Amino acid sequence: MSDITPSQTVGPFFAYGLTPKGRCDWDPNGSYSWKNTVESNLVTPDVTGTRIRIEGCVYDGDGKPINDAMIEIWQADAQGRYASPQDNRALPNTQFKGFGRSATDKQGVFAFDTIKPGSVPGPGGKPQAPHIVVCIFSRGMLRQVYTRLYFSDEAANATDPILTLVPPDRRDTLIAHKQPGGEPALYRFDVRVQGDNETVFFDI
Repeated sequence: MSDITPSQTVGPFFAYGLTPKGRCDWDPNGSYSWKNTVESNLVTPDVTGTRIRIEGCVYDGDGKPINDAMIEIWQADAQGRYASPQDNRALPNTQFKGFGRSATDKQGVFAFDTIKPGSVPGPGGKPQAPHIVVCIFSRGMLRQVYTRLYFSDEAANATDPILTLVPPDRRDTLIAHKQPGGEPALYRFDVRVQGDNETVFFDI
């Protein structure tokens, strides 16, 4: 009987599979550029709603930036509708898919340009506060982890059926804080995969 094949951490990533249009781009010196394999701008010509930018940093258990993580987001549009076969409501902004992917740079920073999502139904039909589902892939992980991003300027956070399940002293790890000034509005959302003030992750 042979030994069990050992598990492997997430990555290294097969770049072709991460390329939005099936395209692999290389820079002149022959090295691969992560930014060419991702699509972090979700804004489409027909999209409606408030445009926003989300920026943050991914930190490891020692509080150091992770420079090769990948972040995926999934969200509803401004009217709270998903680009999914399970959401059969009319979608006037049919090009907006609500899915984005951003790699971290050398400083561990990621960013997305998108629109602020609307409220979607939650358990029992109760409305949820506007939020974005966030998935993190990183070295040292046996599988990706999932969390949520809520917005600091939303009063509905106080009654959100999912956020209120999180202990009060941990909820701030799920809040993207609006930064002063600027258009589009900028929200800061850092992810800490371990250690002090670790981000709350959800079982999916």
